[in-house]
Amino acid sequence: MNWEQLLSLKRYGDTNKRLRQEQDETRLGFEVDYDRIIFSQEFRSLQDKTQVIPLSKTDFVHTRLTHSLEVSVVGRSLGRQVGQKVLNKHPHLQSVHGYQANDFGAIVATAALAHDIGNPPFGHSGEKSIGEFFKSGLGKQYKDQLTDKEYQDLCDFEGNANGFKILTQSRAGREGGLRLSYATLGAFTKYPKESLPKKPTQHIADKKYGVFQSEKDAFKDIANELGLTKRSDTHISYARHPLAYLVEAADDICYTIIDFEDGINLGLIPEEFALEYLSKVIRDNIKPENYYALATREDRIGYLRALAIGALIKDAVNVFMKNEDAILSGTFSSALLDKSKFEAQIKDIIKISVENIYQSEEVVDKEIAGYQIINKLLTVYTAAVNHNFNGTASNYDKLILKRLPETINFNAPNLYERLLAVCHYVSLLSDSKAIQNFKKIEGVTF
Repeated sequence: MNWEQLLSLKRYGDTNKRLRQEQDETRLGFEVDYDRIIFSQEFRSLQDKTQVIPLSKTDFVHTRLTHSLEVSVVGRSLGRQVGQKVLNKHPHLQSVHGYQANDFGAIVATAALAHDIGNPPFGHSGEKSIGEFFKSGLGKQYKDQLTDKEYQDLCDFEGNANGFKILTQSRAGREGGLRLSYATLGAFTKYPKESLPKKPTQHIADKKYGVFQSEKDAFKDIANELGLTKRSDTHISYARHPLAYLVEAADDICYTIIDFEDGINLGLIPEEFALEYLSKVIRDNIKPENYYALATREDRIGYLRALAIGALIKDAVNVFMKNEDAILSGTFSSALLDKSKFEAQIKDIIKISVENIYQSEEVVDKEIAGYQIINKLLTVYTAAVNHNFNGTASNYDKLILKRLPETINFNAPNLYERLLAVCHYVSLLSDSKAIQNFKKIEGVTF
């Protein structure tokens, strides 16, 4: 792979290439991508989607929206620092093509901003509950009517693939979806493969999948434009866009440090754990007198968090540049933080968060409720949609269909596309909207 192709400014839906030297410096194409995501309805719904603590009423716990914004900020720093080093190493990218270090930052920031845009309500349990509806619930009845890959898409419903769908799917008057640059779409796709075969190797790009069967042609077009290395002759599987490693690192840094911070602010983790565990990451930068001068717990934890994020950014940049050749050849098989000099400390922090936050009673209880809500919505919506297609819709089905949006095609001739449309609609619901729809179906509210 080469940077000239990987930094393509061509927009999805374009027929012609776009040159960096012809860009308006006051409104760079990569920055337009950022704006389009910010103003999208799908991004706005993240303000009411679970990050760690479902439906939290406190004002300092992160939602998917605040998490995405923070990952974007960290991603921008990672991209700019890597961009500067890449341009020093490959000066023709700047002298001949006109690329700047901030271009790398803009691409990573935008892809990071969108990295959770496809996640269903109720956190990762939302993905699992959709999958289990088809794997072991009422949705299992459709298995024999679908191809293996189509059924696997539903059984392992994946927020990353759903995000790619959101960014690229066309509808009337909106050809090419959000019409983002190919570079941004490539950096967004952390798992550039289809759902089967499942985890064929230990390569980080095979950990999950990032493309539904409905978008496979779109992804192949993007992969070809960017010159991504093909990893299989029989299945859709490509090497990652190099900047996808930075998007992943930004996410890893934020959930490692900021989820830990949330746990402390919620009282789920003792404050002294912050100094004990984070000091091992920031020992070269921390000034004890500054820390002890801060009067509130939130300020003290915020000080440690800022230093820790800075240290992890610097280290991730060093790991990327040390392995740039392997990344460009598609042979670098780990996440950047897996090669971090702070790997042991990161694992310790995540272990504490798992034990004290992710498995806390509050989280578990609300995830249980989330399973029931999503299962009910899928049961009612899939029945209504398929009954309508088959001409057997009841009056109840017809009432349900009136509540579904016109922007999604629920009447496709293909069963897989109808089922995926229902899953896609449910995934777009905020936590509160999913609960509201559930209550209406149950007759609890009017």
